[in-house]
Amino acid sequence: MNKALRFAFSCSVALMGLAGFSAPAPAAGTPTYALIVINQQAAFFNQMRAGAEEEAKKRGVKLVVFNANDVSSAQVNAIDDYVQQKVDGIVVDAIDVNAVRGAIRNATAAGIPVVGLDAVLPPGPQKAQVAVDNTVGSKELAARYLDYVAKNPQGSAHIGIVGALSSVIQNTRQKIFQDVIAASGKVTVAGVVDGQNTQDIALSAAENLLTANPDLDAIYATGEPAMLGAIAAVQAQGRADKVKVIGWDLAPEVIRGIDRGVVLGVLQQDPPAMGRAAIAQIDNAHSGKPVQQVVMTPVTYVTKANVGAYRNLFAAK
Repeated sequence: MNKALRFAFSCSVALMGLAGFSAPAPAAGTPTYALIVINQQAAFFNQMRAGAEEEAKKRGVKLVVFNANDVSSAQVNAIDDYVQQKVDGIVVDAIDVNAVRGAIRNATAAGIPVVGLDAVLPPGPQKAQVAVDNTVGSKELAARYLDYVAKNPQGSAHIGIVGALSSVIQNTRQKIFQDVIAASGKVTVAGVVDGQNTQDIALSAAENLLTANPDLDAIYATGEPAMLGAIAAVQAQGRADKVKVIGWDLAPEVIRGIDRGVVLGVLQQDPPAMGRAAIAQIDNAHSGKPVQQVVMTPVTYVTKANVGAYRNLFAAK
């Protein structure tokens, strides 16, 4: 990393600490762990961070958080910089799981354990992986959508997809969902647009998708920014009575979308539990305690029938 980037990185870490992104500083000599997240725009990542901070506080360790702002190279540079700072462990939610492999090997060679969070890392020297089963989840969403289609008097549907093409996780969700609905022979995929894991871009992409496909019946969103963008686009074009949204991750506006009938359902993960589990495993690895190599956290399909249980979590009214 060049001097300018190192300075910017150090400043960002310091500012995040001032803004409350790190747990209160523990006593001198206690371990310091780094959490590298994809962004801090999505509620998902903020809840994941909150869970990690909660576990760090419980264990009496220090946690520093780096926000990559959806830039894969920033994550690689952050890992390298944390190695130079000699942190005691690194947890990374990778944007590009292949891009970080070299940096993870370097961290391991320096004696710093690494845990993968959310994004499933390829086989390597990392000590553990905390994630959901995106394949199983995507199949469930496809089955739920096909059940909806079966109740459609026309018996067929036209669906568009808002994804994040730089995200390995979301590409997996897209592919599995598409494979299942294609096998049904009842659904036509109108197109796939790239929301780039950013709400404003996802909104624009979803609007273009809707404009180009006036016969669209539904949108599948592969993550929270895509969900928010799709919901906003459907409502902005006055097509909430015709176009339904289904996909991943709750947020306040998604809950309102469920209430209004725009959203058919959402597969909700447990990001605080994911954050807690990641810190537990990195602390165990640093302390020489047994490490659970694979930690799978649960998912729940949320609809009007059970959304009430999530209102307090998202402060939705």
